[in-house]
Amino acid sequence: MAVNNYIVASSKSWHRPSFDELRDSVPGNWFYVESPQALEITLQKISPRYIFFLHWSWLVPESIWSTTECVCFHMTDVPYGRGGSPLQNLILRGHKKTKLTALKMVKELDAGPVYGQRELMLSGTAEEIYKRAGELSVELIKWLVKDSPKPTPQQGNPVVFERRRPEQSELELTQSNEALYDFIRMLDAPGYPKAFIKQSGARMEFSNARWRNGELVADVVFKKDKDY
Repeated sequence: MAVNNYIVASSKSWHRPSFDELRDSVPGNWFYVESPQALEITLQKISPRYIFFLHWSWLVPESIWSTTECVCFHMTDVPYGRGGSPLQNLILRGHKKTKLTALKMVKELDAGPVYGQRELMLSGTAEEIYKRAGELSVELIKWLVKDSPKPTPQQGNPVVFERRRPEQSELELTQSNEALYDFIRMLDAPGYPKAFIKQSGARMEFSNARWRNGELVADVVFKKDKDY
């Protein structure tokens, strides 16, 4: 019996353990790629049954998604929350939980039909939430490989999120402590612009927000102009 090939694509290092689990527990030939160049090289060697995009920072060409079944994972209950920076936009809107959605990739961003969903809690730092989403993605991938479900079209009117810009990570100290806590934690992941304050030629970056005896505390890194 023929053995299927599968590609897991991610630009984030925290997804490597998820790939290792899939490779070790699900039958098939599994390949991990971290860049468009690696994806192109791998596709020259194999024909995958699925390409799973866990976190991808580049546009996937039509030549790939139109010829191979490409599955992406989006952190909203689409069509609500299509677009960029879903985690940050959800937290800013006061959401405590969301749905991690497995979508078939199509030309329009996050508009493809839905394979399935899992509930995702939005507590903790951004890094903790992304790791939690990776674990749920593994659940969905195992189900997809086992059952090969047909995706169903999205229902309802789209709500599109705008991708956040680095300058939008500046803290507004007039906010409540609860809002400051959410703002710091939603940006607290490797590769993301930390919440910051600029003052007198210095930049203070905040991470590890937490509550201590009812007060908000956080770690702070001071940087001079030349350091950022």
